[in-house]
Amino acid sequence: MKGSMHRRLAPLRRTLDAMPSPVEDRPGLLLRDPLGYTQDVVVVPPPLVAFLRYFDGEHDEGDLAEALHHATGEIGASAFARRLVDALGGSGFLEDDELGRRRESRHRAFAEAPAREPAHAGGGYPSDVGELASLLDSWLRPRAETEAAPPPGVYAVASPHVSLEGGSRAYAAAYRALPAEADGRTVVVLGTSHYGAPERFGLTRKPYVTPFGPAGTDLEVVDRLIADGGRAVTVEDYCHAVEHSIEFQVLFLQHRLAPGVRVVPILCGPFAAATRGPGRPEDDPDVACFLDALAELHAREGAQLLWVLGVDMAHVGRRYGDDLDARVGAPELAAVEERDRRRIAALAAGDAGGFWELVREGDDELKWCGASPLYAFLKATAPRRGALLRYEQWNIDPASVVSFAAMAFGRGEAAAPGEGGA
Repeated sequence: MKGSMHRRLAPLRRTLDAMPSPVEDRPGLLLRDPLGYTQDVVVVPPPLVAFLRYFDGEHDEGDLAEALHHATGEIGASAFARRLVDALGGSGFLEDDELGRRRESRHRAFAEAPAREPAHAGGGYPSDVGELASLLDSWLRPRAETEAAPPPGVYAVASPHVSLEGGSRAYAAAYRALPAEADGRTVVVLGTSHYGAPERFGLTRKPYVTPFGPAGTDLEVVDRLIADGGRAVTVEDYCHAVEHSIEFQVLFLQHRLAPGVRVVPILCGPFAAATRGPGRPEDDPDVACFLDALAELHAREGAQLLWVLGVDMAHVGRRYGDDLDARVGAPELAAVEERDRRRIAALAAGDAGGFWELVREGDDELKWCGASPLYAFLKATAPRRGALLRYEQWNIDPASVVSFAAMAFGRGEAAAPGEGGA
């Protein structure tokens, strides 16, 4: 046992979701794995949260036990440290061999699966097809409230990927803007990859399955992008197995167009290097290669394509590491809206360079998770004009806010500013 106290503590995984425990009789920090390598949930009691910093790859169990002893005076601190290590490591919450085994198993299972099964049915939305259809119908019904008019010749929409309930009005505004002649077109869906590698694009040949059945996958387009997209492409990216940014769009596309609608699902990792430093994302030759492949696809088959972007915008507040209790309507959030709208104006103008300069301000302190899909779309299709249909901010919890919008992009000019509210 004495020797074990000098074993180095594996780092706590950075990809975990951490949030206050919602269970009243179990307060503390709730840890869960959004990547699905474990279904376990760990609640770290409030007095122990500060000790998670010892799981950094630099400290050992002896350091943890000594810190616990100094804080509590308990002579059994060594045994308690061991139980904490076992609880985290045994559940796949540490970067160790156990996590490696779980990761390899899950990635292999996804690669071998014939379809991408629904990851959020029964949680993020109803799993009953009738209940789901009724819910989407109620949201898509035309509203009395005024929305901005989409530009002529709509060929692309930007929709949120936030909670369906929280963003229902923006989802509906985006999908009501799809053109009436959209049936039969292939839909290129660019979604935020919340867990994917930077400067990478995740593709899959698997059909997305929802309660409406399997959507079609345009295999010819997917295979062409794999062949032409270069080293930035991750084939059969495991992130598809758990990511919601595309799954939520497929639901609306199936309901609005057809259950078997053909899609090209592309997860866009963050453009981290171009956010932190000077330059543009395409300064990375691998990113440039994939953006060129998207542009060539648009040039070759543009009339037969629709584009859908599954994107959210700013993330502000405690959940996102800010020293701020963020609340919709507060002065700080009015300033966020003003900065959001500057970026939205650049998007509507098709100004990729201007948009990226705004994203880079303060190393993207607004944390726009949709920046990479939006930029990729601008570079690939060079829209003549876009329109903001609806903008919202939503308290995802009492101290954290997400902003999002519905936009439409067309081949003609946009409605004049002020023609409709957003």
